[in-house]
Amino acid sequence: MRARYGVPLGITAVGAAGLAYAAGFEARSFRLRRLTVPVLPHGMRPLRVLQVSDIHMVCGQRKKRAWLQSLAGLRPDFVVNTGDNLSDPDGVPEVLDALGPLLEYPGVYVFGSNDYYGPTLRNPGRYLIEKAQGRHGLNGNAAAVGVVHNPWEELRDAFDTAGWVNLSNTRGSLKLDGYELAFTGLDDPHIKRDRYDRVAGGPDTAADLSLAVVHAPYLRTLDAFTADGYPLILAGHTHGGQLCIPFYGALVTNCDLDTARVKGLSTHQNAGNVSYLHVSAGCGTSRYTPVRFACPPEATLLTLVARD
Repeated sequence: MRARYGVPLGITAVGAAGLAYAAGFEARSFRLRRLTVPVLPHGMRPLRVLQVSDIHMVCGQRKKRAWLQSLAGLRPDFVVNTGDNLSDPDGVPEVLDALGPLLEYPGVYVFGSNDYYGPTLRNPGRYLIEKAQGRHGLNGNAAAVGVVHNPWEELRDAFDTAGWVNLSNTRGSLKLDGYELAFTGLDDPHIKRDRYDRVAGGPDTAADLSLAVVHAPYLRTLDAFTADGYPLILAGHTHGGQLCIPFYGALVTNCDLDTARVKGLSTHQNAGNVSYLHVSAGCGTSRYTPVRFACPPEATLLTLVARD
């Protein structure tokens, strides 16, 4: 019996333990990433930017709500929300409860596909297949049928009422301590809602700093922002790969971005220009795959300082 069943039972036990860790511990092991990015003009004071992304709120996630509320204690200069707040059509009140203290600070936001539509049960192996075939979201795949529509309008109205600036295929600005901060944003490229022609033209030359914001870091959007000369692009969507291999990293990004830049700070080059790119691994998961492995949930505090 040992010879025939010992190894399969051992593999099963290891797999069960890994699943228990990924779902029971790591998916709730919230972290704060801290980074310094040299993008400010000389003479401008450092700015503290809190980026939250991919909350994927499901009703009843008390620990996640409490952790998000605690981030207000960082006292950021402004907040950037890069989308996918929902994973439950009834989750809007809990998202607003979680972000309530942060809504007291200036902020900007874009939406992701899960703000508009409810998630569906999928075989995780399809992400690998889509990566091999170069298909992601609606970029090459057939349109989704029978999807649940989330009440994103309620979320938008609450953010707008709090003073956060909606950057869905538009430009916006914030004024902080006499500085003019300009933002250019896109709606979610993962479901082909991005319209760069509406915001093309490059940074606002009258502003002290211009930043680009998008949910999913598809290469077409990164190329456009970089070619136009934005010093920093902020994105989310990838979940950092979500299920990663220790000492190797992510297998997929759920878009056409390479896995080497699936999360954290990197650079993007196009048309002779170089932009910093920060991709947040986010702090949630789809309600149908509530696991993370070698990729803990996070938010990021970016300190913007003067350029070298």
